[in-house]
Amino acid sequence: MTDDDRQPELEAQFEQWRQYVLRRRELQPADADELEDHLRGSVDELVARGLSPDEAFLVAVKRMGSLDALSREFAREHSERLWKQLVLTGDPGGPVAGTRSRQDLWVMLACAAGAVASVKLPEVFGFDFADDRSFYTRNFPLFALPWLAAFLAWRRGARRSVIVALVALFALGVVAANVYPLAGDSQSLVVTSIHLPIALWLVVGLAYVADDWLSSRRRMDFIRFTGEWFIYLVLMGLGGGVLSAFLFNTFAAIGIAPEEFISQWLLPCGAAAAVVVAGWLVEAKQSVVENIAPVLTRLFTPLFTAALLAFLIAVVWTSHGIDVERETLILFDLLLVVVLGLLLYSLSARDPLAPPGPFDKLQLALVVSALAIDVLVLVEITGRITDDYGSTPNRAAALGENVILLVNLAWSAWLLLTFIRRRAPFAALERWQTGYLPVYAGWAWFVVLVFPPLFAYA
Repeated sequence: MTDDDRQPELEAQFEQWRQYVLRRRELQPADADELEDHLRGSVDELVARGLSPDEAFLVAVKRMGSLDALSREFAREHSERLWKQLVLTGDPGGPVAGTRSRQDLWVMLACAAGAVASVKLPEVFGFDFADDRSFYTRNFPLFALPWLAAFLAWRRGARRSVIVALVALFALGVVAANVYPLAGDSQSLVVTSIHLPIALWLVVGLAYVADDWLSSRRRMDFIRFTGEWFIYLVLMGLGGGVLSAFLFNTFAAIGIAPEEFISQWLLPCGAAAAVVVAGWLVEAKQSVVENIAPVLTRLFTPLFTAALLAFLIAVVWTSHGIDVERETLILFDLLLVVVLGLLLYSLSARDPLAPPGPFDKLQLALVVSALAIDVLVLVEITGRITDDYGSTPNRAAALGENVILLVNLAWSAWLLLTFIRRRAPFAALERWQTGYLPVYAGWAWFVVLVFPPLFAYA
């Protein structure tokens, strides 16, 4: 094959690369032109040294480094344009003001309005926030998460088969939340209220990955989306709390009591709408600024490692067992989930080709510490179940969750160790973590569907 024959193939590769570059919201066509000129110059230099055009293209792209790093560098150099992209109106010639962004905004507003209507709909059938707290406690995820899934499915252009699966799974969630006669003081109500949001959130993950659900990269994108969504949701929750305080005190100053409006309208409707708005914000801004969650991971990983090591030292020093009451079990499970979250978001921000460093060893210490705590909790739970106390929904659920977390933490620790010793690629750890998501989903669905009748609605 002559050089003239290869030229169209090389130009096609340049075009594919350019289209990929333009998917970054920070980079405009002029920026892509500058990058392409640099790439073409590198290819010409490598061809002159004797490489084939295909080899030269691959080496040149590799030399340019991470596109994320390049786009962040452009964002720093063009900070004025970046800040214009951070507002809704944006630069009239920029991508945020494009047709797609306007469509996303209107669809988001429609889904947020649907979430608000879903919160108030039960009142038509005689339900009340004050008198039917158990109903709203177990059903609240069903008011908001289907609308977030609808927004994501629309944005991804999900196929009809995916949409049918989403509808079926959310319908199953409605059945799980309402078919069993759970009393307000039932342990099964607490277990269902904790696990149903987990099960439904992983259904949202199906909407996020759409037709690419077998891809570990897309599953990692959803994990990253989860962290960013949670941070936005917390920020909006803090803002909503400040707004509620101002409303209460300013209206109280003129003799009007707004408690009913705040408790019956502002807080529940605002919370449901915020679930959708947070998802839209992550989607709209994910390419404008560096992800927040990985930055926080770098900050909190050393702190959590020190805290867990201190706890283990205290356990050994005092020889005091762990309390396995419901609140304590929830606390320890949340602690282990936070450790996994720190691990996951560090994975999402790490260059997989970089050699192991001190932070990887710190993460190994964090995972091993969490693994030791998980073993201690499992020993205490097993002892209570096998003794006179017997099994309860809380203890059975905690036992299953800690076994699942034990397997994940143990294998993650092994993969981290082999990576640090340069005996396994870093990508193996990412594949393991993203491939483990169906295990969490399966256990959450098992708990909400099987546990209530299994324990006689206790």
